[in-house]
Amino acid sequence: MFLEADEKIKVCGEAGNLNEAIELIGHKRPDVVLLDFKLPDGDGITGCLKIKNMYPHIKVIILTAFANENNLLEAKRAGAEAYLLKDVECEQLTSTIFSIYNDNGDLASPLMVNAKKQKNDFNLSNKETKILDMVSLGKVNKEIAERLNVSEKTVRNYICKIFKKINVTNRTEAASFWLRQKDGQL
Repeated sequence: MFLEADEKIKVCGEAGNLNEAIELIGHKRPDVVLLDFKLPDGDGITGCLKIKNMYPHIKVIILTAFANENNLLEAKRAGAEAYLLKDVECEQLTSTIFSIYNDNGDLASPLMVNAKKQKNDFNLSNKETKILDMVSLGKVNKEIAERLNVSEKTVRNYICKIFKKINVTNRTEAASFWLRQKDGQL
């Protein structure tokens, strides 16, 4: 919505999966494509390769929840002009779009700016940190509730808040995120 509000940007379409995106790109021929890293029918790397093979002039920005050096390198190899974290500020996203459009892009810089987030930058409380530790160990809500002396409903509420803070949608993503945090990969 904020891209549509920018008078200098014309949003020409939105797709729910990679196949829809490829078809829409063929019809609309956009200058820049924002491509989610995780798609129902593929991933941003595969999508970028397909787009670049079919339409080499189109610029691709991959959006991801995962700041990971391997994904960055794969995105670069696939031909992506930028790789941004989904929590990117609106102004940075639009400036990256214009930079890419004007051929002034630098694939490494957007990731490096956003990847410097540390555990505390997600505003996680001590209790949320403990819950993430237990989720990453495969503990279910009942076990977590017993350990923290709270109800299962309270644990569910905490987990929903945690998911929003770290921008994930399920326990597996949360566990993966937290393990990478602990390993210092983010």
